[in-house]
Amino acid sequence: MPIKRYGAEKSGAGGQNLPFARAVEAGGWLYVSGQVPMKDGEIVGTGIIEQTHLTIKNVIAILEEAGYGLEHVVRCGVWLDDPRDFWSFNAVYKSYFGEHPPARACVQSHMMVDCKVEIECVAYKGP
Repeated sequence: MPIKRYGAEKSGAGGQNLPFARAVEAGGWLYVSGQVPMKDGEIVGTGIIEQTHLTIKNVIAILEEAGYGLEHVVRCGVWLDDPRDFWSFNAVYKSYFGEHPPARACVQSHMMVDCKVEIECVAYKGP
């Protein structure tokens, strides 16, 4: 079973090369690394709503690059900086995943970069 890596050569904040791929595909499974509200190497936005939209759009861009879509997502992991943002985050999240959301875990955590949300996912597309 071949393993394909997406974006291992991409740079992070400040132009630093990061020691991980944005996504890895193996056997119909796509594992998308945690995404934050980053655009052109910089964190964008200050509120949870704006940052959640950009974070999910970053996830979608990686899914599409690999030939997947939100309909293929089976699980998401979510980290929120502030638990008070939970309900606002959920409203934005639901607008993307609708009535068929994937399994999900959501926890509060201090972020490694100055943002309010990080999302990772696992997608599956059978043969």
